[in-house]
Amino acid sequence: MLRAVRQHQGGISNVPADPAKPKQRRLDYRQDPCRDVFTCRVCGWPVGPQAAGTQHRNHCPNCLASVHVDDEPGDRAADCGGTMEPVAVWVRKGGEWAIIHRCKICGVLHSNRVAADDNPMLLMSLAVKPLAAPPFPLDRLERAAE
Repeated sequence: MLRAVRQHQGGISNVPADPAKPKQRRLDYRQDPCRDVFTCRVCGWPVGPQAAGTQHRNHCPNCLASVHVDDEPGDRAADCGGTMEPVAVWVRKGGEWAIIHRCKICGVLHSNRVAADDNPMLLMSLAVKPLAAPPFPLDRLERAAE
């Protein structure tokens, strides 16, 4: 007997295909805009796609946290579901900033574009973090300057 893969409450399960029902496709935002509205699980901020400057909102503009839902951007294929904490920023070719997120459960790293409404103080604090806590004692800078 043939079995079909069908979307079921955000997950995938093997169930017999019902020929009377049209096939549902798994959520995939690689091509289509994501208009999801959600509440940040870290700070409780209501998050929507408006004012983001993008049609693919993937992190909270208030605390910059995200959720591990993608293996590849937009595919919604990750089974982890862990909280993705912002750990750094970097500058892409062309000058665009991106946030590096690390999953608190599995440790995977993802890069996400900075959105227009992201918290500028948190972005700057991520940018200067290596300068505020260098991997060597600060007195070595004084000795090197002499």
